[in-house]
Amino acid sequence: MSVLNLSGVEVRYGRLTAVRDVSFSMRDGETLFITGPNGAGKSSLLRAIAGVTPVAGGTVDFDGYPITGRTPEAIARLGFSMVPEGREVFGSLTIEENLLVGTGMRTREPGAKARSAAELEAVYDTFPILKERRHSQAGLLSGGQQQMLVIGRALMTGPKLVAIDEPSLGLAPNITDQVYERLLGLQRQRGLTLLVVEQSSTRAAMVGGRMLLMRGGRILLDGDARELGQGEAIQAAYFGYEDH
Repeated sequence: MSVLNLSGVEVRYGRLTAVRDVSFSMRDGETLFITGPNGAGKSSLLRAIAGVTPVAGGTVDFDGYPITGRTPEAIARLGFSMVPEGREVFGSLTIEENLLVGTGMRTREPGAKARSAAELEAVYDTFPILKERRHSQAGLLSGGQQQMLVIGRALMTGPKLVAIDEPSLGLAPNITDQVYERLLGLQRQRGLTLLVVEQSSTRAAMVGGRMLLMRGGRILLDGDARELGQGEAIQAAYFGYEDH
């Protein structure tokens, strides 16, 4: 069953077209990496799906609902949760306060308090270091711990799909390994669908799943991450050898 469908999506910033005629679908429970060099349009595409950046052309459907033109809040209520690039934590708030921010849009729903408590414990089970330091200011955490925190915050709404923009950015390889290990564990436990923007096609190949490679705003390759990572076609597409 498809949970996300894009058809002919375009994103523009004035006269600049950042994403050109992108179409793909994601199955429920799938892990999909969007890779490619800087300026390929990866983050612009993710932000457009989440409703943060306007879609200039084409359509996006999520879980059977058309979401093109909807606000980020409306899309989030359908079960789409996004972790933006840059580990945006509220540094002066505690870890637990940061996590509870993720439940803000559902505080008035019936049973919201009980669900928030259950989600909080589930996040703490996944990231024990966050529970150990739950009363500490988030700004004092290491980069890897902050990444765990923003992923945990995204989980607090009980999403169907989690989209993550550059989870390995600025992290040491061993910390990145830990982050991905927890992500894949979450997917198995919760049946999550994962959409990950990752500049490193090598990292995507190591993790596995499906890979889309973008360059110049377009999708050039779509296939099994490990198989693509072992072939020469990905290098040609990534670096643009076909242009020469």
